[in-house]
Amino acid sequence: MRFAANRATVATLAAIIIAPALVTSALAAEARKRQESKAVTVEAVWAAIGDFCNIKTWHPAIADCAMSEMDGKQIRTLTTGDGAKFVEALVSYDDAAMSYTYTILESPLPVENYESTLSVKADDDGGAAVLWTSTFDAKGVTDDEAKAIVEGIYAAGIEAVLAKAAK
Repeated sequence: MRFAANRATVATLAAIIIAPALVTSALAAEARKRQESKAVTVEAVWAAIGDFCNIKTWHPAIADCAMSEMDGKQIRTLTTGDGAKFVEALVSYDDAAMSYTYTILESPLPVENYESTLSVKADDDGGAAVLWTSTFDAKGVTDDEAKAIVEGIYAAGIEAVLAKAAK
């Protein structure tokens, strides 16, 4: 009887500990932006965005990018035109799939637990499609407000990189 009571206690404690983590991850906000262009090739777009620090050459908000290493991970520190800083860590990189994933370690954005993937794929009708997605927890604003901010950043970047690749 004592063993059954202990088993019930362990199950209850596990539910108390695990349930909030499941709810938190289920409530993460998502941002997603995709744009296609027949005027570019996947190779031209990947040539522009494939280098993790090349974002300074195509995103209109980014004035500078500096690479460093921390705990064996590639880190980029982005500086915007108005001086804001973003510190991001490369999580995975797949040149063959034309995709990379990164996390934000520090930023002025109203998000935390942010992870994003930027990828290029061949468009069904020729040309290229750029897809930029992320999951995050909103911080100090609603999920919808955080999503609108992040998707605005993505839209500006995708539009600019497609224009650059078309040249």
